[in-house]
Amino acid sequence: MPRVLLAEDDGVIARAMMAHLRRAGMDVEWAEDGDRALKKLRFERPDVAVIDLMLPGEDGWRITRALREEGITIPVIMISARGSEHDKVHGLKIGADDYLAKPFGMQELVARVEAALRRSGIAPQEPEAARIEAPGLVIDPDRHRALLEGADAGLTPMEFRLLYVLAAAEGKALTRDRIQQRVWGTPYRHRDRTVDVCVRKVREKLDRRSTTHTYIHTHQGVGYRFEPIPKEG
Repeated sequence: MPRVLLAEDDGVIARAMMAHLRRAGMDVEWAEDGDRALKKLRFERPDVAVIDLMLPGEDGWRITRALREEGITIPVIMISARGSEHDKVHGLKIGADDYLAKPFGMQELVARVEAALRRSGIAPQEPEAARIEAPGLVIDPDRHRALLEGADAGLTPMEFRLLYVLAAAEGKALTRDRIQQRVWGTPYRHRDRTVDVCVRKVREKLDRRSTTHTYIHTHQGVGYRFEPIPKEG
């Protein structure tokens, strides 16, 4: 699934953009400011970046220029209320691959991102909600429930979504930021306990009740990992 970083400080606009891009089969992460966006671009290397020019911290101009100066070739689509020819030409000259002036339609946004992905040799895929089976546990997205040793675990919709996100990446440690963005659609903030509280509730309904396995594991200072590990004794 193609990974898209969206750098946009307006929450209403960002959530609308994320919803349409995800519906088109993309994995979208959101950065609310330029400093966070640049860090993610440097270290996580998404497949395409959609960057608003007027961001708190590092603005879109400086982010794009920094990427190109560092040899990072991630396709960049600039978005801005500034729609003059001068701004568009300047954005393209410093390294942007496309420039989209606000206001724009969401279908056009999706088409521009898909075009950038095609130019990079990456094709969007339809998101699949596949049934996941692990020892003693069945995670069924069609019925939106988890069966522990044949019985309904009684997960809430949010707890189920968190479990599915972790289980779909079995064996990989996911950061709290990635979990929060995939489950709640908002960036993780320092000292925000939303992810930890939800994980604790899922553990109470799965790990503590299971007679055979522990499923969710902590990576200190990072986040959580799903992996069925037999209980001792």
